[in-house]
Amino acid sequence: VGRMHPNIVRIWKAVTTNTVNGIFGFDGTSNIGKIAFPAIQAAPSFASSFPTVLNAGRDCDLACLIPCAIDQDPYFRMTRDIAHKLVTKKHKLGGKPALIHSKFFPPLQGAEGKMSSSDQNSAIFLTDTPDEIERKIKEHAFSGGQDTKKKQEELGADLEVDVSYQWLRFFLEDDEELEKIGKDYDTGSGEYWSTGAVKKKLIQVLQQLVAEHQERRDKVTDEEVHKWMEERCILLKKE
Repeated sequence: VGRMHPNIVRIWKAVTTNTVNGIFGFDGTSNIGKIAFPAIQAAPSFASSFPTVLNAGRDCDLACLIPCAIDQDPYFRMTRDIAHKLVTKKHKLGGKPALIHSKFFPPLQGAEGKMSSSDQNSAIFLTDTPDEIERKIKEHAFSGGQDTKKKQEELGADLEVDVSYQWLRFFLEDDEELEKIGKDYDTGSGEYWSTGAVKKKLIQVLQQLVAEHQERRDKVTDEEVHKWMEERCILLKKE
C-alpha cells in the first residue's frame, strides 16, 4: 500500500463524500474507514501505483483489465468516473479500467451465505485433509435436489442453486462428463440422479485437486518464497 499511497490520496481528493454515500449506502453512522476504503480498492487500477513492479510513472499509458465478480463492480464504476484525473491527457483510455465480470463462486451454504475464514464450514481450504473435504461437502454443501426419491425422479434438481453442481462447473475439467451430470441430476435419472451421487463426484475432484496442490506446496522452499515475494519489475526486457 505504501507505493500506492500517492494515488490513494489523489482518489480521496477526486471523489466526494456524497458520491461514496450514494454508491455504497454510507451515512452519518458509517466510520471513516468505510468511507476511505473505496479509494484503496481503486488505486491498483492505475499502473503508476506500481512504480517498481511496472516501472510506471503518472505518464504511463498502460491500460488495466480487471476480472471480478459483480459485487466489486461499484468500486470500479466509481474509478472510471475519476480516472482521467490520475493520468495524463495522452492516455489512450483516459485512464479508465475495463472489467470482465466473472461467474460468482458460491459458498458451501449457497448464494445466501458467505465464505469466511472464521467459518471453517463455509469453504474448502487448501490445507484441508481428505476427510475434512468429505465431511464439509456431505454436511454443508447446499442441495438443489428434492426431499424424496419420488420427487427427485419427477422434478429433478435445481442446478442453479445446487452448490455441488455449481462447484463442478468450476473444477471438473471434462466438459462431456459435466454435461452428463447436469442432465442426469436435472431429470432425476441416470448415474447422477441424486444429490449424494453429485456430492460424491465433487468430493473426488476436490480431494485430488487439493492433494496435488499440497504436494507441490511442500516442495517450495523459504528461499523460493522470498524470491517471488521480492518487489521487482516484472516486465519482460526487450532483446
